[in-house]
Amino acid sequence: MNKKGILIVICGPSGVGKGTICKKFLTKNTDIKLSISATTRSPRAGEEHGVSYYFLDAQKFEDMIEKDEFLEYARVYDNGYGTPKKAVFENLEKGEDVLLEIDIQGAMQVKEKYPDGVFIFILPPSLEELKNRIVKRGSETEESFKKRFGSAFSEISKIENFDYYLVNNDLDKAVGQLESIIMAEKNRVSRYKDCILKKFEEEL
Repeated sequence: MNKKGILIVICGPSGVGKGTICKKFLTKNTDIKLSISATTRSPRAGEEHGVSYYFLDAQKFEDMIEKDEFLEYARVYDNGYGTPKKAVFENLEKGEDVLLEIDIQGAMQVKEKYPDGVFIFILPPSLEELKNRIVKRGSETEESFKKRFGSAFSEISKIENFDYYLVNNDLDKAVGQLESIIMAEKNRVSRYKDCILKKFEEEL
């Protein structure tokens, strides 16, 4: 059966640990591709084009928007960030699963353009724990902390737009739950019924 790959979209409020979950999940599931974003910002030390990001100039980024070549995009301060469709769709057509870690606004854009994706929301055990995690980072000013923490409940309230949720209280447990979700999706009849029927029709 030539099964199409699954687009796995991971989302959640800032500080919930979605990056940590994705990193550990990918080290255990090396057959799953991580989607690489495009950006107009300059590369930082150690970053490589096509590995860390696709580094584009502003005109190229705008051209891609005009040609509808992004699954989603946003402008953050003076820089653009987006998920190019081409690489994602090529991998999916080859039967490879793709993981996309993204913010709420981006996830909603992706869902509009590719509703067949699996949309998973990462929750903190509590808002108090989320607050502690953001503080422990030590990278936030008081103003940016208030902004990030203040938007957390607003983001969580959009959970109804997602297919699954998991609580990041224990990293190994969260990764295990993510693996279980993907395994279930790989055996969803509605996703692969045409492939299944075609296989058995060919054997008649």
